[in-house]
Amino acid sequence: MLASSASKPFLSTASLRLLSLTRRRSLTCSANRIVAHPPDLVRWVRREGGSVHPNITISDDSELGLSVFSTGEISAGSELIDLPSHLPLRWNPPASPTSDKDDSVLAQLAQQIPEELWAMRLGLRLLQERAKDDSFWWPYVSNLPETFTVPIFFSGEDIKNLQYAPLLHQVNLRCRFLFNFEKQVKILLNDTSQKNHPFGGQDVNSASLGWAMSAVSSRAFRLHGKALPNGSHEEVPMLLPLIDMCNHSFTPNASIVQERDASSPNMSVKVVADKQIEQNTPVTLNYGRLSNDLFLLDYGFVVPSNPYDQVELRYDGTLLDAASMAAGVPSPNFSSPATWQQDILCKLNLLGDNALLKVTLGGPELIDGRLLAALRVLISSDKELVQKHSLDTLMVLGNGDPPLGSSVEVAALRTVIALSVISLEHFPTKIMQDELVLKGDVSSATQLAVQFRMQKKLMLVDVTRKLSQRVKMLSKEKSTA
Repeated sequence: MLASSASKPFLSTASLRLLSLTRRRSLTCSANRIVAHPPDLVRWVRREGGSVHPNITISDDSELGLSVFSTGEISAGSELIDLPSHLPLRWNPPASPTSDKDDSVLAQLAQQIPEELWAMRLGLRLLQERAKDDSFWWPYVSNLPETFTVPIFFSGEDIKNLQYAPLLHQVNLRCRFLFNFEKQVKILLNDTSQKNHPFGGQDVNSASLGWAMSAVSSRAFRLHGKALPNGSHEEVPMLLPLIDMCNHSFTPNASIVQERDASSPNMSVKVVADKQIEQNTPVTLNYGRLSNDLFLLDYGFVVPSNPYDQVELRYDGTLLDAASMAAGVPSPNFSSPATWQQDILCKLNLLGDNALLKVTLGGPELIDGRLLAALRVLISSDKELVQKHSLDTLMVLGNGDPPLGSSVEVAALRTVIALSVISLEHFPTKIMQDELVLKGDVSSATQLAVQFRMQKKLMLVDVTRKLSQRVKMLSKEKSTA
């Protein structure tokens, strides 16, 4: 590390091994803040033309960490925080090749980042501001956590403890990207003079890049940019000082209101109370209808009983044959569908060269619509009846009469129940074993990993229970008829 910005050190490789994996964020502990005594963030927002409700403060909660709280009763409709357009930190690509050299270098680095890792692009900008001695955003940056609880900082053993292949794949992708991107950064910065160095001459490694990407993925909001020809708006990721200390809830007491698009100099971003907020209550926002995969991967926490959590499966005829046998369903031979059934599977994009074979269980729909439609079609032998219904109808698990009859519906649901049971059996540990681990003295990373996998299992149990109730109801109706 160069000593030019000793007061603002980047993470080192050793930091990657010593990261504190805890959600608690202290106001005074330098182990959890970039500096021991950061500037007053509320005072900075007000000084720079923003506004903060007099009954709003930053409080260190034992469970939620450093959060926005009410110090008194706040009525519905009140503006809690208002940020003018110059306070959010955003990625501003240089307007032309003649722009500042350090911005030009930053733009070259940004071109190496895949779109799905957009957080790294804004993360470069965050690192740039962290390196500056005179950064306008230093009161904000200095209040950021020094560490994050996302899985890219887990030990190898705790990554294995997740026990869920789709998330393991995403974690490995991000880790590989960070190590490869570090090499690209070093190559480009080696040919950059100290004067044009975007990070003040400081060393940038996979740990500092991981910190920046995690800071953005866990705190940034994607706001409306300029209007597009199709009537939609481009999305502009921004870091919103103070607002990003509001925690998540699926039943929030506040929401974000954006006035004017991001290209307007008069844009403002506000947090408005959706309901009356009582004294000593955290201000919460809804981060989105996300699965626990995304909550853990991007934000570093797991939501218990998450109604939007899902388990990913691969659509496979052999697996479906095994599930139908386990369910006691007369096998329609999922591996060898008739020609007319193959045509429908192609329309569902479950068959063919570019087929999308990922399907899900869980979430509000319980069964992936494409999987449900495929099972109904493959179990039914009545081509004419099937072709009377649209794919949209076949993809919905409604409350009315089953589109292809009760017998087909019961067989399809029993097959899905068997799939859930097979998925549960693929986890190396049982729910009771996970509960015992959580009762022990384990690290925060281990606790998060075990909570994550246990919630997946509980979700599969819930899917099985709900579908079993539906099968029982349908069987009773069929028997009565």
